[in-house]
Amino acid sequence: MLKKVLCACLFLAVFTAFSQEIVNSVPFELKKNRDIFQVVNKEKKEVTLFVSDKIKVKAIHLNESMKIVDSISTERPDTKTYDMMIGYNINNNNTRLFWASNDYENIFTQLYEVSNQKVTTQQYTLELKEEKVLQKFSESEKFYILTVLKKNNSLKLHVFDKNGVYSARIINLDGFHFFKSNYTKSDIYGILGENLLPFEAPFSLKNIDTDSPTSLTEAAKKRKCYFNSKQLVLTIDTNRDYTQAIVIDLDKFSATEKIIRSPGISNVTSSGYKIPITSNSFYFDNKFYQLKSSEDQFFFTIKDMEDNVLKEFIATSDAPIDFKNSDIYQEGGDFGGKRILENSSQFLRKIINLNAGLSCYRIGQNTLITFGGISSMGQSAGQVTANQFGFIGALVGAAFFSPTMENFNAYANRKVVKIEGLFDSQGDHIKGDLQPLAFDKIRTFFDDYKNVSSQTLYKIDAFYYLGYYDNKTKEYAIRRFVD
Repeated sequence: MLKKVLCACLFLAVFTAFSQEIVNSVPFELKKNRDIFQVVNKEKKEVTLFVSDKIKVKAIHLNESMKIVDSISTERPDTKTYDMMIGYNINNNNTRLFWASNDYENIFTQLYEVSNQKVTTQQYTLELKEEKVLQKFSESEKFYILTVLKKNNSLKLHVFDKNGVYSARIINLDGFHFFKSNYTKSDIYGILGENLLPFEAPFSLKNIDTDSPTSLTEAAKKRKCYFNSKQLVLTIDTNRDYTQAIVIDLDKFSATEKIIRSPGISNVTSSGYKIPITSNSFYFDNKFYQLKSSEDQFFFTIKDMEDNVLKEFIATSDAPIDFKNSDIYQEGGDFGGKRILENSSQFLRKIINLNAGLSCYRIGQNTLITFGGISSMGQSAGQVTANQFGFIGALVGAAFFSPTMENFNAYANRKVVKIEGLFDSQGDHIKGDLQPLAFDKIRTFFDDYKNVSSQTLYKIDAFYYLGYYDNKTKEYAIRRFVD
């Protein structure tokens, strides 16, 4: 089978209508119920795709041109114990794949030496009875599992280095200021365990990758984290008066606290009636981007790490929003599909009754910011159309690990109201029309290509690579898109 794959016809063609190109297409039969996990080596601009069924795992190594250079197969870990692929790290160009049981107490690793056609395995047992698993993070040399301890005010990092050596580090948060949304004093366990359903479950912590556009489904979460090889930043927006940030140094395993206050909006009218107020933040480029809104006022503020205001924009219900570059869009909801709202008053009234958020995405030297609100899953009466988001139904029977794809397909069966604005490196608004993003081009592509499965989507430099199995032609294809 390997020879057939390696000898398969690989071809290159450009489709200018979609500003994308197919960089690889390999004919082979892909069975149903396959899990796909991709590992991107950004330094070498290479990718390893792990394709797993109930019996085997196949690692397919792609070079910078997304051409297959080698592959290797091995047995899948015991399905009764190990439910899922959860992460990776890299050792001398060899990829270590991490599997876990549903409770994360059993960890199994496979080190794939593709060039030597060798797979080395290792097992670990973690004691997590007094801990809650929050998130996991992969980078080139280390894999982390983040937990919160039940009986003291601490976080814990379970660390696996490039040699497979395991260690655990506790990050003590004594002295930090933790208050729940009702202003009662708490600790980190109580803050992360606060029930924010139906939109956000207790002990959920959304990992945000700012290299790709972040959907409002993810950005509207009140508990988020931002990871790189040097630090981990947790942001908590359960209290509408401020953003609390916990900055963890991954070299020293120490933490500092940042309190970033949000603009003041009175929630009491002259007649004594309390009005609803919503707020949230997004951490980007070492700055905090905050929104705070009522039905009459909308504040957008950019602050530095020390709570200093760098820029502030204000909108009201009786005046146009002068820092937007798009129409006010509503997608899903009772009307289904997409429609344009006429004025600022509609925008403010809509988002105050939704889960509000904002997200940032870099375009060259500028920053594209999306503002808005989104409903919980299934909350709207209408359904976002399959044409609009491309993948509804296509993912049935196929699991994958692709945070970028999760953002791409995030608005299915939800109501969303949003605007977009473009800002320069100083935070000043840039007027003009917005150009289509790679995500827009991918959606356009899938208007015509719907009979697909087993998708992956990842980014290397300025390019997005979309991999998918064409159920009609029996080929696995990789297409390249650019903003």
